[in-house]
Amino acid sequence: MSHVMAIPELLASTATDLERIGSRLSAVNATAVGPTTVLVSAGSDEVSAAVASLFSRHAQEYQAWSARVSTFHAHFVQTLTTGAGMYHAAEAANVSPLQQTLDVVNAPTQLLLGRPLIGNGANGGPGQNGGNGGLLYGDGGNGGSSTTPGQPGGNGGAAGLVGNGGAGGAGGAGANGGAGGNGGLFYGNGGAGGAGGAASIVGGNGGNGGAGGNAGLWGDGGAGGAGAAGATGADAVNPGYHQVQRAPIGDPGHNNTNGNGGNAGDGDNGVNPGIGGGDGGPGGDGTANGAVSGGAAGAGGAGGTFASGGDGGVGGAATNNGAGDTRGGAGGAGGAGGAGGAGGDGGTGGDATTTTGIGTVFGGAGGTGGAGGVGAPGGTGGNGGAATQAGGLAYGGDGGDGGPGGVGASAAAGGAGGFGGAGGRGGLLFGTGGAGAVGGVGGNGGIGANGSYGGDGGDGGAAGGTGGPLNTGLAGNGGDGGDGGAGGAGGAGGNGGAAGAAGLFGQSGSPGAGAAGGLGGSGGVGGTGGAGGIGLNLGNPGTPGSQGATGANGQHGLDG
Repeated sequence: MSHVMAIPELLASTATDLERIGSRLSAVNATAVGPTTVLVSAGSDEVSAAVASLFSRHAQEYQAWSARVSTFHAHFVQTLTTGAGMYHAAEAANVSPLQQTLDVVNAPTQLLLGRPLIGNGANGGPGQNGGNGGLLYGDGGNGGSSTTPGQPGGNGGAAGLVGNGGAGGAGGAGANGGAGGNGGLFYGNGGAGGAGGAASIVGGNGGNGGAGGNAGLWGDGGAGGAGAAGATGADAVNPGYHQVQRAPIGDPGHNNTNGNGGNAGDGDNGVNPGIGGGDGGPGGDGTANGAVSGGAAGAGGAGGTFASGGDGGVGGAATNNGAGDTRGGAGGAGGAGGAGGAGGDGGTGGDATTTTGIGTVFGGAGGTGGAGGVGAPGGTGGNGGAATQAGGLAYGGDGGDGGPGGVGASAAAGGAGGFGGAGGRGGLLFGTGGAGAVGGVGGNGGIGANGSYGGDGGDGGAAGGTGGPLNTGLAGNGGDGGDGGAGGAGGAGGNGGAAGAAGLFGQSGSPGAGAAGGLGGSGGVGGTGGAGGIGLNLGNPGTPGSQGATGANGQHGLDG
């Protein structure tokens, strides 16, 4: 028994094309009527007249037959158009009864198992799974691609006995792709896995590709979805300065009118963020009719995060109204700054004075500057105390060294690339395994921040008086510049997806290639060294900071 399949759309399209062809032929024939049916004799003789008459009759007969063919052509086109319309009407009339019949057939399995007996599964909405195909016949619906960052793509629906699995949907930004649906148990191909979503945040990881669906007895496994690339790591930014208050100052040293001055207490540390270190207390003054010393000043406290260190206190003055050595108190060291905070300045050394007697006079040494916090400058070294004598030797105090600049902040690592999805297994009897997908490329590391500059060295103390040699104090050295921050490491490349296994008669799929790892970020520029102080000598300038280390390159992904 033979069968005829009619497609109304193709019939209607063919009728339109034939009508267009007929119109063009009629136009050409009408153009040829005049030149071919009425021919003028080439001469007045009988032969010429007979030839012209012959061709004219031939042209008239052609026009007659053309008219008949045109009428037949129009009738044929009309019949074809009418037939297409009848087929359209028949289809429209049969849709409702056939659909009602199919609904009755599918109702029991839809109610009991949640899927039809015959029919394709519905495609999933954004990020939703595709519906399963009919138990007997039907393809699984495609999983919906996600448009929301972090939301995975929907899984493809599975087929029943005969049908293809639905494709997995692509993942949202940084999310995994959906897995492909399995093909029919008897016959059908597995669906392809969805691609992973590319990272949308700085330094984020790329999403993994979805695995391809497996075939049943006969069919090819679905290809895995591609892994997405990781994002570039954030460039380092040095912390800002946000100090709101200071910790308490250190206790001052006691003044002594008949002996050495007392030593001062250190400033308190700034424990909480935004609290600067307290300044060191000043050393106590000492006065005597013989050898005497000023009290040592207290050191500045360390600053909390985003705050500077406290300044060192001023050394106590020493006054000798008799004979013997006289020493000014040392200035306190500056406190280290917290992250983003500058180091505290070193305190000035105490002055030393001899009024009458003979003795050696030493100005107090200036305190060293505090180290700068991350990305912040070092503190300035304190100046040396002055030395004044009435008889003997006078040595101005040495200037304090500047504090080193803070290192630059380190950059963040790049995001890892997503893994490629594995290919689905081919049919148990016949079928080729699905191809594994490529992994995503790792993100590059960020750039390290610049180091800050070192503090200047303090000046040597002056020496004065009339009784003997005068020696200005040695100048302090400048603080070293801070090293640049290290660059971020490159993100690891994603591994390629494994190849799908072959059936009993078939070939395995090709494995996915691993992706390249991201490049390491460059380190920040080192800070400049501080200037040396002025004194008996010129202090040495600080050494510039070194370029920050380049981040390590990310590891390449492994092949599937």
